[in-house]
Amino acid sequence: MRLDKFLKVSRLIKRRTVAKDVSGQGRVVLNGREAKPSSAVKVGDEIMVQFGQKYVTVRVERLQETTKKDEAAGMYTLLREEPIPKQDDFGW
Repeated sequence: MRLDKFLKVSRLIKRRTVAKDVSGQGRVVLNGREAKPSSAVKVGDEIMVQFGQKYVTVRVERLQETTKKDEAAGMYTLLREEPIPKQDDFGW
C-alpha cells in the first residue's frame, strides 16, 4: 500500500492530499529513511511523522483498503510521541 494512502486510511492524517504534501515535504520517515508519498508500506514497518512541534512514531499492524473510524486505530500501534527539541533546549 502507498504511504499516503496508509496515512489517510489509518486516519493519522485526515486527507490524502495532505498526507501526500506532508510526505513530499520530507516530514515522514519510513524505517529510518525519508519517505515519498508513493513509498510502499508493509506490516511491521515503522513510520515517524512530524506533526507541528512533535514527532509521532507508529508501527504498521494491518493494511486495509478502507476502514471505519473506530477500526482505523487498529491499523497501527503508537510507539512514541515526543516533542521536537527547540534550540533553547540545547542552550544555544
